[in-house]
Amino acid sequence: MIAAFAALPRAQKILLALLATLLLAAQVAQPYPEIALLQHIPTLAFLLASPWLLRRWPLSTASLACIVAFLALHTLGGRYAYSNVPYDDWVHTLTGTTLSDAFGWTRNHYDRLVHFAFGALSVVPVAEIARRWGGLTPRGAALTVLAWALAISCLYEIFEWLLTIVAAGETADRYNGQQGDIWDAQKDMALATLGAILLLPLLRRSR
Repeated sequence: MIAAFAALPRAQKILLALLATLLLAAQVAQPYPEIALLQHIPTLAFLLASPWLLRRWPLSTASLACIVAFLALHTLGGRYAYSNVPYDDWVHTLTGTTLSDAFGWTRNHYDRLVHFAFGALSVVPVAEIARRWGGLTPRGAALTVLAWALAISCLYEIFEWLLTIVAAGETADRYNGQQGDIWDAQKDMALATLGAILLLPLLRRSR
């Protein structure tokens, strides 16, 4: 893994190092240690596997930056179990008001942001993989992006549902971040798809 990491372009090594630093920082005085492992396993697995994967199937720095940006958002959300990301406190410190007051929100919407970001930040790397390694046309790559956003969002919501069956009570609820919304899964999938649709025009500019 060390040799594979050393062979990466300098910009990509910096991106991975920044993500690793953020992941470590997220564990300092961890407020929700009972679910921290569940939240951060995907990021840790990516960091361990990415040097080999990028050496075997190289990606552009732009694609890697999109993946790292999404995992950075996920890492921040994972630290606070998503439902408790204190963005209102941060905004209040800067502006004297809160986003919840400004928009009349009654729930924490950080998870919505991350689902939207998943779709949006998938566009560049998934399209690159589809075209470079799958040999697809630009139209085929665009359809693949939409299929990816829908399929992965659906599979993730199924995983969360299965987790509620396996995990007991409060632990499952904290991980799910449903916050009492019975349409939470549908809204999350819709936001991921919307994010992908809104960013698809970038593919036309990159031809």
